[in-house]
Amino acid sequence: MKTAALLIVSNVFMTIAWYGHLRHKSAPLAKVVLISWLIAFVEYWFAVPANRIGHGQFTAAQLKTMQEIISLSVFAVFSIVFLHEKLTWNCMAAFVCLALAGCFMFMR
Repeated sequence: MKTAALLIVSNVFMTIAWYGHLRHKSAPLAKVVLISWLIAFVEYWFAVPANRIGHGQFTAAQLKTMQEIISLSVFAVFSIVFLHEKLTWNCMAAFVCLALAGCFMFMR
């Protein structure tokens, strides 16, 4: 659970770093890149420990799959709440397919 919790926090920071500036398109690009980089720096303080703690309990491929599914889940919420975008049926279908891929990754 600690690995998943750290990955969730990590992905919140990374989603903000990568997509938060989309509501501030008038801001100078250099400023946006610098701020995004600083936010991503904080993200690393959660992602690296998550992977270090999780490796051994999970394979590297399982950790990456978990990270991607968490990333898409965080992004879906972010795009609805912060960017005010609608989540369409085809996006949901794609997310379900990726979640199913994750199920295959964790099968024994």
